[in-house]
Amino acid sequence: MTGLKKIKTAVFISGRGSNLNNLIKFSKTKKSPIIIDLVISSKKAFGLKYANQHKIKNKIINFKKNKIAEKNCLTILNKRNIKFICLAGFMKILSNDFIKKFKGKIINIHPSYLPKYKGLNTSVRALQNNEKFSGCTVHYVAAKLDSGKIILQKKVKITKNETVSSLDKKIIKEEHKLYRAAVLKIFN
Repeated sequence: MTGLKKIKTAVFISGRGSNLNNLIKFSKTKKSPIIIDLVISSKKAFGLKYANQHKIKNKIINFKKNKIAEKNCLTILNKRNIKFICLAGFMKILSNDFIKKFKGKIINIHPSYLPKYKGLNTSVRALQNNEKFSGCTVHYVAAKLDSGKIILQKKVKITKNETVSSLDKKIIKEEHKLYRAAVLKIFN
C-alpha cells in the first residue's frame, strides 16, 4: 500500500467491539488498505470505547425508525466521504435501498460457517445439532440476511465437551484473523 491512499472506512457496531478494535489496530498497519474514519453504533455500545481511545469520530444512531436511521447514516457517510463499510457485530438489518447505495462495498463477519446457521445464536444451534465444526464467514452484505457472496471462511472444530462460551471464544479468535485477511483479499 505504499504511496496509495487508504480507503476511508466506517465500522458499524452494536456490542462489545472486539472486531472493531481488531480492525482499528489492523488499519494502523502499513499493509492495511483501509483506514477507519467513522464508527456508527445502533446503541450506546461498549465498543465505542475503542473509537474514543483511538480518537475516531463516532455516532450513535437509533434504528427504531429504520428509514430515518439509514438517512442519517447516509448523510454522515457522504459527509465523511466513506467508501467502504465493515459490519462488526451490528445487530440491525440494513434495507435493500441502503445496501444498493454501497453495492459491493459493505462486508460482514458472521459467527458460523455459512450457509449453515444464518442469524442469531449460531453456537447454541451448532451444539444442539451435534455439529463436528462451526466457524466464521466474511461475506458481502446482500438484501437477504447472511446470504451475500462469501469472501473467506474458517472452520472451527467443536470438541467433545464444548460449551457455548468456549466455542464463541474459539470463533472470535478466528474472526479477528479472518476479517483482516478478507479485507486484504478484497483490495489486493
